[in-house]
Amino acid sequence: MQVAIVSGLSGAGRSTAAKCLEDMGWFVVDNLPPELISTMVDLGSRTSGDVTRIAIVLDVRSRAFTMDLAAVIKDLDAKGYRPRVLFLEASDAALIRRYEANRRKHPLQGGGRLADGVASERAVLEPLRQEADVVVDTSELSIHQLRAEVERAFGHASPERKASMTVVSFGFKYGLPLDADLVIDMRFLPNPHWIPELRDHTGLEQEVSDYVLSQEGAAEFLDRYVGLIDLISGGYRREGKRYLTLAVGCTGGKHRSVAVAEELKRRLDADTLAVQVVHRDLGRE
Repeated sequence: MQVAIVSGLSGAGRSTAAKCLEDMGWFVVDNLPPELISTMVDLGSRTSGDVTRIAIVLDVRSRAFTMDLAAVIKDLDAKGYRPRVLFLEASDAALIRRYEANRRKHPLQGGGRLADGVASERAVLEPLRQEADVVVDTSELSIHQLRAEVERAFGHASPERKASMTVVSFGFKYGLPLDADLVIDMRFLPNPHWIPELRDHTGLEQEVSDYVLSQEGAAEFLDRYVGLIDLISGGYRREGKRYLTLAVGCTGGKHRSVAVAEELKRRLDADTLAVQVVHRDLGRE
């Protein structure tokens, strides 16, 4: 069991770091009371391998920023779960700029100035910063650069944590899928609707699939597009995006888009990419 404690200054990127760890396969708990941290880790260790990495996110409003946190770390250490502490910080100027951009009040600001809240929090968290295993200054980091820092510190995603792609077949006459990252149009292929013996069948059936995929340009298109998806999905992974929706459209979402979506799944499903297919408009006619 690996245990991480994520903390740091408000506005320095705790939420981004937590999301990154979650994408990497960590079980992330936000602001768990300190007296329950050891219990949570013990429960996780008894789940037959389902939970092997737990990250607890703590901020200055938690009671853990007393002697409780030191006691928790000592207790976990004694049980063999030596936690790694990730501390995120930034310059006063960067933190103030971020708060002003979001028009938010600092949790320790009270009735004073924003700068007073930042200074108070920095003083409260200084002992934890001194004990941290990893300290990251996010003053000049983009979200993607912060994710890269977290990945370097805690390792890449676990092997079982694949990137995910959903291939959605649809009919243009019913509108584009709103959640599509990429859209491809298969209406350049002949429509089986005009073949009497295929009209009542769907792209899930072999005779329709064979007809669609054997048309001139179909195989070349798929070959080139699969290569493009490999390139794009690799870039998305490097940017921290692990979920991609590809929409494949034809006129009614019954023949061409369905057959091509199924073929894309067959070609793209691999060790590093988990692909599922959704036929949004199949059966709608």
